[in-house]
Amino acid sequence: MKRSRLLLLTAALGLAGCGRVAELKPAPGHALPVKPAMAKTTPTVEQLLTPPTYARPSRVDELVKKSQPRANDPFDLPPPSGGDAPSLPAGSNPSTVPANTTTTPPGA
Repeated sequence: MKRSRLLLLTAALGLAGCGRVAELKPAPGHALPVKPAMAKTTPTVEQLLTPPTYARPSRVDELVKKSQPRANDPFDLPPPSGGDAPSLPAGSNPSTVPANTTTTPPGA
């Protein structure tokens, strides 16, 4: 019994959500926005609802046609010490500390 009532209520709510489609109009007592200062005519509802091209730019899918070497970066400078950066063996973590080290307080 409860299941059929729940199904009937769900169907009624779903049907109520299928309202009729009509053109958009300003609310009663209100008018469309005034004509912009530099426009020749007052824009229509459709023109107001259409986003300008800068709001939704077209997608550019530029695929790489062939591999090209990367150009030199003028800001890729060596470290301030003048030499190359220290190199670590591959796979080593630069912040590892051995587990068997002990710290002694100064003066002990």
